Amino acid sequence: QMQLSESGGGLVQAGGSLRLSCVVSARSPFSWYNMAWFRQGSGQGREFVAASTRGGGGSTDYAEFVKGRFTVSRDDAKNMMYLQMNNLAPEDTAIYYCAPANYRAGTWINSNDDVWGPGTRVTVSS
Repeated sequence: QMQLSESGGGLVQAGGSLRLSCVVSARSPFSWYNMAWFRQGSGQGREFVAASTRGGGGSTDYAEFVKGRFTVSRDDAKNMMYLQMNNLAPEDTAIYYCAPANYRAGTWINSNDDVWGPGTRVTVSS
């Protein structure tokens, strides 16, 4: 059973930055997993934010609304993934989750039987 733990959220003013971290505990090597960040705003569904593919190739994918502002990275030796968020806007306010992911029907989805970590809350004030 994979365990995920997100951290790094907080309250920031519009235009500010935050760096989120995700640590993973799994039976299989972390490097075997495509990993992604998702977020869920108040009263909204969970949506894909950014992905980092497995295999050490460094390939990434982003939702259109974060391109140029957010950067996803990972450290396979530490079983960790990161999300650097710059130029934050109030609409980025959400709980952010990390999860292993698969690409299906044009988007990334949780491949961990829809099991999620606790998430980390990001609040951006205007």
